[in-house]
Amino acid sequence: MAGDTGSDKAVKLINDFQDISLGKIVLIVIGTWLAIVAVRRIIPYLAARGPSQARLYLLGAVPVIRLLLMVTAVFWVIPIIFNITFQNFLVIAGAASVAIGFAFKDYVSSLIAGVVAIVERPYRPGDWVKIGDDYGEVSSVGLRSIRLNTADDNIITVPHLKLWTDNISNSNDGEPTLQCVADFYVSPGHDAAALRAELIEVAMTSAYLDYSHAAIVILKETPFGTHYKIRAYPFDFRDQFLFISDLTIRGKEAISVAGATQVTYPMAVSDAGTPIRR
Repeated sequence: MAGDTGSDKAVKLINDFQDISLGKIVLIVIGTWLAIVAVRRIIPYLAARGPSQARLYLLGAVPVIRLLLMVTAVFWVIPIIFNITFQNFLVIAGAASVAIGFAFKDYVSSLIAGVVAIVERPYRPGDWVKIGDDYGEVSSVGLRSIRLNTADDNIITVPHLKLWTDNISNSNDGEPTLQCVADFYVSPGHDAAALRAELIEVAMTSAYLDYSHAAIVILKETPFGTHYKIRAYPFDFRDQFLFISDLTIRGKEAISVAGATQVTYPMAVSDAGTPIRR
């Protein structure tokens, strides 16, 4: 009798085949897939043509909506297939956890990190991030990985697993602009105050400058000369590389006009005090 009771419980874990509506499951899967495709196409389309202030919010909503659609579909399908009781839930959850844990450890870790990333938002579509040696714009955030579009127009896929092991540098963190830095190395023996003023003027007269943020120039003495940095914000972060190029070209001209000399090959100093050309 005990064996029959256990067998009955095992059978009742899954609904009778005639009670499982395969057509309904197929409709749910297809409907969810179509909804996700629509979200991934319509929202970026609206973001590209809408106000720049709303662009990042719209792009950031894509992974959240996709996750909600997938979770809704899963919870809709499960009761159709399984006879959901508290005991059966424990059996299903325990068996799934063991199987997934052994077979797909790294994949599941990336999925969990993906859910954490969607909630904590260390990056979102439209952000410019650096992960390891890769720097680019987050074009999409999936459940397992993100896709970066680099300045060289390369697409790099980075698993969310990096969230556990690597530092993630987010240049704009949801804002419509980010800080750009142009570096200059000038030999000693020049008027630093005058040159600093000239470089500030270079930043303030750039066509790409966002005037709502202050443009500053900082300098530091190094073993090979004076290191100048122009720190400023472009009006649109998509112009960051054009902005840096503009600052670099006109900054070099300002240094030449000021009578200073740029150090072409900056040198570091070894432990023995010998300059190292690099």
